[in-house]
Amino acid sequence: MNRAAEFGRLGRLWWLHLVLALGPLLALLLWGFEIDALAVLATPLYVAALVSMYFTLPLFRRYKLALIDAGKARDTAEEPAAWAELARTWRNGVLGASLPAWIGVLACFTDLSGVALILLVLTSLLILWLYRLPRQLL
Repeated sequence: MNRAAEFGRLGRLWWLHLVLALGPLLALLLWGFEIDALAVLATPLYVAALVSMYFTLPLFRRYKLALIDAGKARDTAEEPAAWAELARTWRNGVLGASLPAWIGVLACFTDLSGVALILLVLTSLLILWLYRLPRQLL
């Protein structure tokens, strides 16, 4: 296990998850359409997206603890296991961080305001930004 290679792999995966979280929403905004029958679901979907932000709190706590453990396990026999645990908690965290954007994708089919969609995208982007690996881990 090479620490720099694992750091680079997780960095590239972060960009992939960013595209997976925000790409479909941007595509739907450009080429999407609204279904008038679903207009009553706009507000409940927006509220669900806001509530989904709070699902990331325990995920981020686990990620933070795994990050600390990976830093403590540097140059020891436990380092590969610590990196594997960090990768697992990181993956769960970025999937949880993309929830507001994915609920925003569902809300594209309703009559949800563009400002609300932008807020959901920014929310996911800011939460995803928290999952960037710090350079000190190298």
